[in-house]
Amino acid sequence: MRISLEDVRAGVRLLADLPGFLRAPFTIEDARETLRRRFAGREARFFDLAAGIFDRPHDPYRALLDHAGCTIGDLRELVGREGVDGALAALAERGVFLRCEEFKGRRPVRRGSLEIHLEPADLVRHGAVVHGVSESSGSRGPRTAVPLDLAFIRDHAIDTWLGLAAHDGLGWAHAHWGVPGGTSITNPLEFAMGGSAPARWFTPVEPDHPDLAPRYGLAARTLRLGGRLAGIRFPQPTHAPLDDPTPVVRWLRSTLDEGRIPHVWTFASSAVLACRAARKAGIDVTGARFTMGGEPTTASRRAAVEEAGAVALPRYGATETDILAFACHAPGVPDDMHFLDDRHALVATPEASRTSLPIGSLLFTSLLPSAPILLFNLSLGDVAELERAPCGCPMEALGWTLRIRGVRSFEKLTAGGIAFLDVDVVRVLEEVLPARFGGAPTDYQVVEEADASGRPCVHLRVHPDLGPLDDDIVADAFLAALGGGDGGERLMELLWREGKVVRVERVAPVRTASGKILHVHVT
Repeated sequence: MRISLEDVRAGVRLLADLPGFLRAPFTIEDARETLRRRFAGREARFFDLAAGIFDRPHDPYRALLDHAGCTIGDLRELVGREGVDGALAALAERGVFLRCEEFKGRRPVRRGSLEIHLEPADLVRHGAVVHGVSESSGSRGPRTAVPLDLAFIRDHAIDTWLGLAAHDGLGWAHAHWGVPGGTSITNPLEFAMGGSAPARWFTPVEPDHPDLAPRYGLAARTLRLGGRLAGIRFPQPTHAPLDDPTPVVRWLRSTLDEGRIPHVWTFASSAVLACRAARKAGIDVTGARFTMGGEPTTASRRAAVEEAGAVALPRYGATETDILAFACHAPGVPDDMHFLDDRHALVATPEASRTSLPIGSLLFTSLLPSAPILLFNLSLGDVAELERAPCGCPMEALGWTLRIRGVRSFEKLTAGGIAFLDVDVVRVLEEVLPARFGGAPTDYQVVEEADASGRPCVHLRVHPDLGPLDDDIVADAFLAALGGGDGGERLMELLWREGKVVRVERVAPVRTASGKILHVHVT
């Protein structure tokens, strides 16, 4: 593979702008003042975004607003009456929103007589400075290119550091455990903006693996060179495979021995694997912190981290938005988080919605001018519960009063025309099967595909480390748990049994290109 001309140009821009960027870190007092200004100017920034949409005749959002009969004057009146969030909810009911598959160009946008064919590039902010290109993880389909802009990184670093401060994390020693790519660049820069660059970068794949695109190596080298020019040392990558996270565990222990608190920014399943490895090796990592994102922080995953004496800090985000929500300091449920509504507006579809989206579907709208991709009621394919209930934690004191919990994909596991919600599959994989057959949340996975003849098939992957198991008994327990009850679920279970849809495989779960272990992997 060769480095493209655009990658070289982005690398040159990054190297030229990075030293000045790094020489202007902010203090936590600066961050708090920025947050206050953001909340005070939230409505004005929303109108600036909307005005830009109306100024572009070919903007996809402009087409949706026109189709809904909404002018800029109508929008101003609606916001004055309902507020920003209320106005966005009303517009969603009139068809002004994008489904995830529409945004990613997997199917056209159709609203009555309106039809739009778009690509994510159509929504890239005009004037964005491309210092590199990140990609969505491809967990549910083709990877999506997202431009990286240093202004955007600085903007979301404000919230990252305020979130850490709310958990007494200003003095923590930081490490990043993730594959080369977008977050291995943005996350170290976020930490550096608050005055504490990460001490280590662990990567689950060999940094010089021949299948890695050359631009990943170029970006990493550019980051280190730009850091040196600014007097900041960014770490070289250390190989820490997911099946042997010993380097991560040793760093946790050595940092604790130095009297410091180690903090690893990684995926939820990776945090589980590190904590399991520590317990298996008899290494005490009590007091370590894991910021866990990329996958749901379920009860089982949180318990696996806490059993090792570590602290789980759930986060929610996406490549297109970066961090959207961060851990509540007084959680009522495993993934209790505060939504960072200074940078994005969020509405959820109500029970009586005309959008055809599931109840509780999350719709995001950009509020900062540095957003690399403009969002206006965009669904990322997730549902959650939203609540403005007091918790008394420092996140709430900063103004982030909207709490979000139970974040899950609303996409379905489907085979032979029969579908189960992902949330039901998660319950079986993380609670029922481990309780019956042993193992941990990362030892079970469903892989959906069609066999060579096109026959629908669901492979239930069970890690071979669990020892001898009867495949038929495991498959029976899986189906019985999914079909528990007397209604449609039971009928679905019977149909899957008759069609012999489920097959047990004694292999390790599939990982995505970025190292995640998803509950449902679709081939």
